[in-house]
Amino acid sequence: MQYTKKVIEHFKNPHNQGEINNPDAIGEAGNMKCGDIMKIYLKLKPAKDKNKSIIQDIKFETLGCAAAIATSSVLTDLAKGKAIDQAIKIDKQDIVDELGGIPAPKFHCSILAEQALKNAIASYLSNEN
Repeated sequence: MQYTKKVIEHFKNPHNQGEINNPDAIGEAGNMKCGDIMKIYLKLKPAKDKNKSIIQDIKFETLGCAAAIATSSVLTDLAKGKAIDQAIKIDKQDIVDELGGIPAPKFHCSILAEQALKNAIASYLSNEN
């Protein structure tokens, strides 16, 4: 299995790895078959319209292979600083493209990263005040 230099870089030096204390939302996604588990933490700058809230900070905790860690890392880079209505549009192909591709057997990692972010956003949006 051949990984791009960018996948290897994000695996060896992941961006935004860790936990946020008192996050505004948490999203999780996992795959029982391969054992990959991703958790995304969001800290947001609230706006009157929750869809316009800005992701001020985003962190991840991932238990999985190199591709799982790399997709989690690049996802956080893509989402940080974006409004919720922009971040929710980030999809698996955006993640793969940003990494310069990933091997076909590892494509599910990008799906998990997308799902973890969308689960975190859904959690935030469902917590109406």
